[in-house]
Amino acid sequence: MKKIILICFITLIIASNLTNALVGVDTVISGKVTSNSTPIPFANIVIKGTSVGTVSDNDGNFYLMNLPQGTYTIIVSSIGYKPIQKTIVINKSIEQKINFELEETSIEIGQVVVSANRNEMLRKEAPVVVNTITKNLFEETNSNNLGESLNYQTGLRVETNCQNCGFQQVRINGLEGTYSQILIDSRSLFSALTSVYGIEQIPTNMIERVEVIRGGGSAIFGSNAIGGIINIITKEPNYNSFQVSNNTSFISSSTLDNNISINGSLVSEDQKTGIALFGAKRNRDYYDANDDGFSEIGLIDNTTFGFRSFYKPDAFSKLTVEYHNLNEFRRGGNKFDYQPHETDITEQTEHKINNGNITYNLFSKNYKSTLCFFSAFQYTKRNSYYGAQMDLNAYGHTDDFSFVGGGQYSYNFDNLIFAPSTITTGIEYNYNSLKDNMPGYNRSVNQYVKLYGIFLQNEWKIDKVIFLFGARFDKHNLIEKIIISPRVNLLYKIKENLTSRLTYTQGYRAPQAFDEDLHIEAVGGEVMLISLADDLKQENSYSYSGSLDYDFNLFNFEANILIEGFYTKLKDVFVLEEIGSDAQGNKLVERRNGSGAEVSGICTEMKIAFSKNVKLNLGFTIQNSQYLEPEKWSDDVNVESTKKMLRSPNNYGFFTFNVMPFPSTIFSLSGVYTGEMLVPHYLGFIISDKLEKTPNFFELNLKLSQDISISKELNLQINGGIQNIFNSYQKDFDLGVYRDAGYVYGPSRPRTLFIGMKIGNIL
Repeated sequence: MKKIILICFITLIIASNLTNALVGVDTVISGKVTSNSTPIPFANIVIKGTSVGTVSDNDGNFYLMNLPQGTYTIIVSSIGYKPIQKTIVINKSIEQKINFELEETSIEIGQVVVSANRNEMLRKEAPVVVNTITKNLFEETNSNNLGESLNYQTGLRVETNCQNCGFQQVRINGLEGTYSQILIDSRSLFSALTSVYGIEQIPTNMIERVEVIRGGGSAIFGSNAIGGIINIITKEPNYNSFQVSNNTSFISSSTLDNNISINGSLVSEDQKTGIALFGAKRNRDYYDANDDGFSEIGLIDNTTFGFRSFYKPDAFSKLTVEYHNLNEFRRGGNKFDYQPHETDITEQTEHKINNGNITYNLFSKNYKSTLCFFSAFQYTKRNSYYGAQMDLNAYGHTDDFSFVGGGQYSYNFDNLIFAPSTITTGIEYNYNSLKDNMPGYNRSVNQYVKLYGIFLQNEWKIDKVIFLFGARFDKHNLIEKIIISPRVNLLYKIKENLTSRLTYTQGYRAPQAFDEDLHIEAVGGEVMLISLADDLKQENSYSYSGSLDYDFNLFNFEANILIEGFYTKLKDVFVLEEIGSDAQGNKLVERRNGSGAEVSGICTEMKIAFSKNVKLNLGFTIQNSQYLEPEKWSDDVNVESTKKMLRSPNNYGFFTFNVMPFPSTIFSLSGVYTGEMLVPHYLGFIISDKLEKTPNFFELNLKLSQDISISKELNLQINGGIQNIFNSYQKDFDLGVYRDAGYVYGPSRPRTLFIGMKIGNIL
């Protein structure tokens, strides 16, 4: 640990010296951002290929200061408008003015993204399909945490895997959550432990946007990015603002779920310093769906706060510091007024999570090259109880520490070999230490992961073609050989409004001894100790995808349709096999390599803007997920193995429909469809293990919101609605103490009423 701190300290000293060596020129670019002569406040103005930029003020005016001589491309973007680029030549010590007239659009397809190739770029120019979730979707769907919003992305499906603790995972293109990687500001901090409840623990009021890449096109981000990545971009201070909100839900009209959030940001007049603060508080009572005295939805008491800040010493550098703190108490089972060991079943966790991130960006005087140093950490302390039948031995304690640090360098060539290009290279070090102990069961897991990675890629741009080739080289302490993950992407602009993409990538998933899924067995008093087979190899993936992205007018309506086909082959899939028991009676299992699996399908997305005030968004996935050979899922010798991946429906989708009948009134309708699937149902309440075929589900939601202007700088919003209007919810939960807590499927909650209010200077 001391070595890590020393490396970070030396890195910052070097970075500071480099920055001090760069002396800017007192030159200013000023201008105004408008649409039909109407000023656009809070528009983003950035120098292309960098994070250098500013925002327009209430009157649409902006200033970029202390820029050297040279030629720059400036991108201006704002929600509800098509982004625009202009090139400007700066002469020494002369203030230059440049105005931007944006064209309104009702379809959000021109955002700036960073997940495609680790550099900022327009989404339409990204060589892989990058979907985004913005605050608009959070509002439309009344999503208070990340998990509630992910179902509204094509190819993504959030499922609950435990009635007691509410453990959730997100599947991308049919693959389990362990095949996907969750990033916070492009840093991989989610470990095997924190990924269990993570998507429900992240409040949406800390999120600027979420970028989603389906499939292995994201393999440059390293291990576990086989199914795809979910990159959470936290809110950055762009202007002075504040907002306070409250949302109260009534699950099945009675069980309370209350969310309070607060946001504020301060930015200096010269745009050199800024800080964004957030806080969130959630209290949810438990919900018993079948009146058997046991919860189907657990109790949660969650408090989150943090900040993100920046400092720009000059026009060529930027230091970003952020910190997040989370404290959560979560409990499910029965007899909530008793101590855990005095109940029939209790799953209880107390999480204390602290994480932070420091990023230092340096830009050359002509902004052709960018050097970035970064380091991030996350420390989790958890006290837990997973037990049944008044078991005093079921208490546990877990310490989990993650660290990531490294550097990245990018350079924009006017011509490299045969065309303009951007080359990106970097190094990354990942460390994770996990200690999980249940003394009463004499169970202890000590897991250490060290990963050294190097990545290199080059992106050529030739007229209508963008070609990207790269690879990542990883050395994992649990794997003997260096792992090479190549990546090839091709974008071809067939027409101005028709874009095609092709992708091939290889990825891998590293082995680990800790598996949080085993808590369900622990509740039944059965403790498993996992060991890794001597000849265990990493899982390898081979992914192919192709897509067409088409913008068009449909009966004079703005429309966009994207069709993407995908195929992923998994080799040496991890499986657990029982090998006996130890002296204490704990079950011994070994993680081995199985045969393999294949996942293939088609994702279709469509956006239609009937007018500025009427919008429809649709997404649907058809897929097939299966193992190459039948896999055993039950210890019962009389139960047949299956080739079908469990909990993986062949079709699922969503829609959102928004109408603004009056300037300050929004009517939002949304829905999520889940097709039938096979779900394991283990003995306890039933007499033997069996596979259950679930019904289809359609969850329909309605929200109505009204904005009220209190003053020029203060606004109030009142909203309310119904989630899961038709009460499309599981009907066959197990009953009593011997239930299978993992037998849960479908929508995460029954019919729910909600009301909300928020007040601030921008809504």
